[in-house]
Amino acid sequence: MATIPSHALRHLTLTRPWLRKISCTTSLAFSSQDPLLTYPDNSNNNDTDHTKKTTNSKSQAFFPKKNQVLELECESLAFKGKGVCKVADSGFVLLCDNALPGERFIGRVSRKKGSYAEVTKLKTLSPHRDLVDAPCAYASYCGGCKTQNLSYEAQLRAKEQQVRELVIHVGKFSDKNPDFECIMKPIVPCDVQFHYRNKMEFSFGTQKWLPKELLHEKLDGIDNYALGLHAPGYFDKILNVDKCLLQSEPANKILATVQDNWKDPELGLSPYNVHSHTGFLKHLVLRTGRDMKTDLPELMVNFVTSSYKPEMLKPLVEKISAIPEVVSIMNNVNTSVGNTSVGEEEYTLYGKSTITESLRGLTFQISANSFFQTNSHQAEVLYKLIEDCAGLRGDASEIVLDLFCGTGTIGLTLAKKAKHVYGYEVVAQAVADAHRNAKLNGISNTTFLQGDLNKIDENFGKHFPKPDIVISDPNRPGMHMKLIKFLLKLKAPKIVYVSCNPATCARDIDYLCHGVMEQNIKGCYKLKSIQPVDMFPHTPHIECVCLLELC
Repeated sequence: MATIPSHALRHLTLTRPWLRKISCTTSLAFSSQDPLLTYPDNSNNNDTDHTKKTTNSKSQAFFPKKNQVLELECESLAFKGKGVCKVADSGFVLLCDNALPGERFIGRVSRKKGSYAEVTKLKTLSPHRDLVDAPCAYASYCGGCKTQNLSYEAQLRAKEQQVRELVIHVGKFSDKNPDFECIMKPIVPCDVQFHYRNKMEFSFGTQKWLPKELLHEKLDGIDNYALGLHAPGYFDKILNVDKCLLQSEPANKILATVQDNWKDPELGLSPYNVHSHTGFLKHLVLRTGRDMKTDLPELMVNFVTSSYKPEMLKPLVEKISAIPEVVSIMNNVNTSVGNTSVGEEEYTLYGKSTITESLRGLTFQISANSFFQTNSHQAEVLYKLIEDCAGLRGDASEIVLDLFCGTGTIGLTLAKKAKHVYGYEVVAQAVADAHRNAKLNGISNTTFLQGDLNKIDENFGKHFPKPDIVISDPNRPGMHMKLIKFLLKLKAPKIVYVSCNPATCARDIDYLCHGVMEQNIKGCYKLKSIQPVDMFPHTPHIECVCLLELC
């Protein structure tokens, strides 16, 4: 259930015309025994009960029209957790939000995109297989936990299958190869399926999102204010949230305290209006760490505001600071009209400016805007897999190049066995955090440098010796072609590719192993293993750890 950015999907489709065929040739075929059903175009959803079957010849070509209504069955999960459906006898693929494998439903074609179309679900005819009750009251609305009502075992199967399909079709690794089953590892599940997130970002807004059945209610003024998560598809409407089952219980205690008080007229607090660019409160960011002495949770609260007015936040600060787990209350001031939670200025309103967390035996200080693996528990598992793939001898003789190093977490966990670790990261604050974390843990054999790995030139590589091992942990768009060319020229004996997007991961390992024929670039690596890891249960996101060795 990888998330593919729209630009990445266009890139894959345009540069690889064969990708258009994937949807129609996937092994998850739609049952050919069910004829295509079409329904009259009618905005009244109740009319979908009055349907007529159309007669179709076998393998009939199908080109959907906008607003056409169809009966469909979801077969698998794809981009952003969307359900993959096929029209009987044609193989034409339609993607539907909130549709899960095995579910039969009536949907209206909302948009056609060349090789596939998007559908809006109107009515469920029969529920999906592996149905469970979603424990969260917001699960069907917020879009964060799209698969919460799908059993966890089924979620794992869907994620593993998607990685497999991408490795075969985008990565061009044949599942007929006898070594394929050894290369493609089974997904690593997450033992903790709720309360695993150590960071949640909530937004304040002037427009509360309401489900269709409540749209007749007219909300004005404070009644229309909301603190919660952006409703899917809306930048200006907020689903009011009182409790999130993905964050820690102390974080929910803080959220409840803020919800109980922030709309009090006597406080004079106003949410930011994204249309008029007025208002004070923008975001509430909650981070959970751990006290290294007591092993108890410690929390940071970060108010993101449009201006610096600490006196206005004082009543909330006093109430929140009374919660024992709260050790830090910060105020990031963001005067721009954008929706970012990172401020131009940062102030400490209560306690200290950082919280701590441990990972692989090291201690990390986390500031309000630091990047840190969002699932601390599963990060232990992920980093152990990275260490195993790196396979450092432990004699302090090997050089490690850590690309997209962030706050240095991966490089620092490998440093104890390496001669030296060189890390590159574009975000200046993250580089500063990496230096601070190295000092905090008494590690002196690391060098962290700021640099944009999407804009490297011929001088890149002159500031460090040839590495024995390269760690690459890019963001969702994957690696830029400039970096891939550099790695193919560098010819390090081993690359460990850590990815949060299996689609761009499959593309990049294809380039590294098979080359790029159109650009006369030859690959020089062999894929030894690809290990999917479920970092975020109930969401579409998948992490992968890939090991490549020089041919």
